[in-house]
Amino acid sequence: MNIACKALVFSCATFGFATIASAQSEADQIAAVKAATEKYMDVNVALAEGFIPDPSGACVSAAEEGLPPEWGAMGIHYLNMAKLKISGGEPRVAGAGTHTNFMAPAILLYEPQADGSLELIGVENLVFQEAWAAAGNSEPPMFAGKVWDAMADDMATGGDEAHGFEPHFDRHIWAFRDNPAGVYVPFNASVSCENHES
Repeated sequence: MNIACKALVFSCATFGFATIASAQSEADQIAAVKAATEKYMDVNVALAEGFIPDPSGACVSAAEEGLPPEWGAMGIHYLNMAKLKISGGEPRVAGAGTHTNFMAPAILLYEPQADGSLELIGVENLVFQEAWAAAGNSEPPMFAGKVWDAMADDMATGGDEAHGFEPHFDRHIWAFRDNPAGVYVPFNASVSCENHES
């Protein structure tokens, strides 16, 4: 990398990871996210930095959400409430969060293991659609040139497509566990909640 390119990347980095998208490939960006978040392999580091396990005590699986079981699971969500800006939980979880930086994500995903430990499998960011629009955004957030998932519950189905949340934009990155359906697909058939003790 020549000096001009190094200067460009450094300059972009000072304004947030999303700006670096034009200077890095998608694989490079995912690798950078993995490197920045691998410290959370030790869940105690996550706890020390303000993450808390989902207050519902849930290990989220497609089957539990009324969706096709073969989709797999997401695991246990560890949440950074300051980044999500959760404001209420009834009837659905609401908030004002618009945090999009995957180098310091708002949500960590863990799979419970048979020995009682937790294995870091991915990271996630979630922004509430109403708050996102109120912040002046007319387009959904993007990562690596791809638009995040728009999630809202469809009352006409038996499943909960928004997983208990108000309408939001969401992006999972399976940085630590391959997902047969794709690195950004919310559920992962390679993830299981079978060892979860509620």
